[in-house]
Amino acid sequence: MTFVLRLLLNAAAVFVLSYVLSGVNVDGYLTALIVAVVLAVLNLLVKPILVILTLPITIVTLGLFLLIVNALMVLLADKLIDGFSVSSIWTAILFSILLSILQSILHSLLKEDKK
Repeated sequence: MTFVLRLLLNAAAVFVLSYVLSGVNVDGYLTALIVAVVLAVLNLLVKPILVILTLPITIVTLGLFLLIVNALMVLLADKLIDGFSVSSIWTAILFSILLSILQSILHSLLKEDKK
């Protein structure tokens, strides 16, 4: 149940960011939900491979290259989904940073207080 709720929150974050950033376009809420699912699958399957392949440059840049890897995931989702578009790599980097921040804020609301 929490997985579905997290996906819905991620879709809401994608939908909100499409209005905040001028270079990101999402056709509707269903498209935002599809983007959230595709990004989750890409982060599960493709991102670990890219992180391992780019490990030397990630070490040299002290981890900043992971921002590029996240942007590549967003651009790959752009190519896979028709109703979702990102204008440039810089917009994808900004989108991935803001999406991560918004996701952590929204997911922190789901966590229960442990006593």
